Amino acid sequence: MSEPGKLDLPPPPPPPDPDPPLDRSAASACTEPESAITRVFHLLGKRWTGLILAALMSGPGHFAELRRAVPGISERMLSDRLTELAALGLVSRAVQEGPPLRVSYSLTDSGHALRPAMVELTRWADSHLTGTGNRCPEAFRE
Repeated sequence: MSEPGKLDLPPPPPPPDPDPPLDRSAASACTEPESAITRVFHLLGKRWTGLILAALMSGPGHFAELRRAVPGISERMLSDRLTELAALGLVSRAVQEGPPLRVSYSLTDSGHALRPAMVELTRWADSHLTGTGNRCPEAFRE
């Protein structure tokens, strides 16, 4: 029983635990990415691939033009990436009989379908990756 005029209050709660147990329900919020996004980043995550696609967005190009458009890429790597993109149906290869023999590369309809995604990635990079190197290609600024 309490003294007259004083309230009978329950004792204060104990202080919070400085190291609470992990909330397993919050940890389960992180999930494995869908297979489609995994495939996209498997392709676009390869060095040079996105830049090659970006260079071809403005129109067809010959091998030497692409090599100049993607500074730092070796001839071998450019050849490998173009072969891979052609096998995936994103780039077409046209041989122009010579002399001299010239090969032209252009985006297929599937390759051009990447344009909206590339534009959005450019916008995101401009907003969130400021001061981290070269600016995004002008072709993706809408």
